[in-house]
Amino acid sequence: MDQKEHILEVRDLQTSFLTSTGEVKAVRGISFDIGKGESVGIVGESGSGKSVTSLSVMQLLAGTGRITGGSVKLNGEELIGKSKKEMRAIRGKQVAMIFQDPMTSLNPLLTVGDQVGEMLWAHDKNITKEDKKKRVIELFNLVRIPEPEKRYNCYPHEFSGGMRQRVMIAMALACKPDLLIADEPTTALDVSIQDQILKLMRSIQQEMGMSIMFITHDLGVVAELCSRVLVMYGGLVMEEASIFDVFENPCHPYTMGLIASIPDINQDKNKLLQPIPGSPPDMVNPPKGCPFAPRCPYACRICLEELPPVMEVAEGHKSRCWLLDKDAPAKDNPFKQRKEATT
Repeated sequence: MDQKEHILEVRDLQTSFLTSTGEVKAVRGISFDIGKGESVGIVGESGSGKSVTSLSVMQLLAGTGRITGGSVKLNGEELIGKSKKEMRAIRGKQVAMIFQDPMTSLNPLLTVGDQVGEMLWAHDKNITKEDKKKRVIELFNLVRIPEPEKRYNCYPHEFSGGMRQRVMIAMALACKPDLLIADEPTTALDVSIQDQILKLMRSIQQEMGMSIMFITHDLGVVAELCSRVLVMYGGLVMEEASIFDVFENPCHPYTMGLIASIPDINQDKNKLLQPIPGSPPDMVNPPKGCPFAPRCPYACRICLEELPPVMEVAEGHKSRCWLLDKDAPAKDNPFKQRKEATT
């Protein structure tokens, strides 16, 4: 993709948290781009670094967190090193974020209309009360909140979980950002409401032409919304590919494990799901080799000793796995066996 088309450019991002047990190296040098109008999913288990990546982009890290290296550019402008005041002007206007739990993100003492209106006022101090209410009602219509004039004066507790998430989406869209970051926005919702929210986000993206960074632990959810996916583990991007290639030609054992653990409505009811055995790595003392090696059924000695480089599988498809190396053994190698089967 041509660089001038990039909304977001992340290069060698490194983020750590200082704790009583030591420095937690949550993100250990990741690089990726998001193009104009593109939806990119970031997938991984809890602790993989995906949410920390989004918070690093937004510069919303907790007090113990700090970016220790790398670059984050939004529309070509470097965000790392900006002051809190400068970032407040950028958040909401150029990049906005939807969080996982709308109940804890919304103020229970303010009406939803006032809270969405606050976002408009934050970026336009001259907006009149009448114009603000008119714009909020337009946003409620956009996110399919029924009876928006009546709902304007409701409080968060009067809304269902799905409706509260729609309010959060309306707030994020208030100033028409170029990039929307959604951090597991459907996790707290039941399956039918999840589907409604995903369809809503897809239709709004097409209507507004914005870019989306979608954070989730569920590859199945990503398939509904995104065209490209980054699979994270141990603070690193282990695989990057189109959503089609990830499902049809996964080239990392961790990605294969995630796919195998997705429930299938058509599968044999007597067949058990295949969870990934073991536990995520200790990020205070991350392994020197591949972070997934202790849980990988195909791990070789080198996997435990050296971190694999990012390897090009095909155009737009990258993976960080020693099994893809030209000198990797063919025996018990799922990628070389797959290649032989197709030739």
